[in-house]
Amino acid sequence: MIKKFLAVAMVAGMATAAFAAPSAARDQIRIVGSSTVFPFSTAVAEQFGKTTKFKTPVVESTGSGGGMKLFCSGIGVEHPDITNASRRIKSSEFETCTKNGIKITEVKIGFDGIVLANAKSGPSLTLTKKQIFQALAKEVPVDGKMVANPYEKWSDIDPSLPDSKIEVLGPPPTSGTRDAFVELAMEGGAKGFESLAALRKSDKKAFKAAAHTIREDGAFIEAGENDNLIVQKLEANPNAIGIFGFSFLDQNGDKIKGATVDGAQPTFEKIAGGEYGVSRSLYFYVKQQHVGVVPGIAEYVSEFTSDKAWGEEGYLIDKGLIPLPDADRKTVADGARNLEPLSM
Repeated sequence: MIKKFLAVAMVAGMATAAFAAPSAARDQIRIVGSSTVFPFSTAVAEQFGKTTKFKTPVVESTGSGGGMKLFCSGIGVEHPDITNASRRIKSSEFETCTKNGIKITEVKIGFDGIVLANAKSGPSLTLTKKQIFQALAKEVPVDGKMVANPYEKWSDIDPSLPDSKIEVLGPPPTSGTRDAFVELAMEGGAKGFESLAALRKSDKKAFKAAAHTIREDGAFIEAGENDNLIVQKLEANPNAIGIFGFSFLDQNGDKIKGATVDGAQPTFEKIAGGEYGVSRSLYFYVKQQHVGVVPGIAEYVSEFTSDKAWGEEGYLIDKGLIPLPDADRKTVADGARNLEPLSM
């Protein structure tokens, strides 16, 4: 029995040592996740590095899904401390984190619109969600039957639209922008068809499959997580359209312009006021077990949730962040600084 106890103690001691040794070696916060939240997180990281005794955090753009996978894979300094997300954590991801012993604090930072944009030299676009669904779904209703998407040009959908090839550069399946786009724009458009609206009532799973499945015949091109690269490609091809967060439109307004969707333009005011219908909340998630092990995590959270950063006159607003209402910011900031655990 004594031998067994000693063996267990040695294993536990080795595990503690394995965590402690790299802890001393890593003195820099590591952040992964959403390409949409990336510029906001980077701005906070740079300000944090300049104004505190801590090193500037390392921020990687891996996509929301990719970030969650890395974040939830374990505890220890070989794993990230924080992950950014352009949609809320999924229940399956929360379960993975919980299974791996990870306690999470959720921080909702503000809002963002998902825009469809093209080069300044291209045509000005006025679209409906229904037309977006028709342009990008793998199968669409024609004469009451679901068929392989037959639309090659925008004008095939509606003569008022440009007589140009449908060519949309968008995010991959690991992206939170992709998740939000199919939920807000594609599902919203699918509901505009009587047959699919009826399917939604009778079989939600079949409806989601129809609404979320994007065509694979070349009209939709997965352009990776680098939104700056999409902007460059749009400049080179004025007929192409890109899908990304409002912040990238805001930061590249001299090169690209956003499409009007269901009568609303993607502007700061219309997104903040809820008039622009393709908008979502943005988040980051903190691994509680790393607080106090990797220096500066609590202080980074305080910087991000300070009025000078995410407030109505904060430096993140200049980057395109749509702020939370005052009361919500106070509630979220209190929860973040107290590292309140997330439960789902």
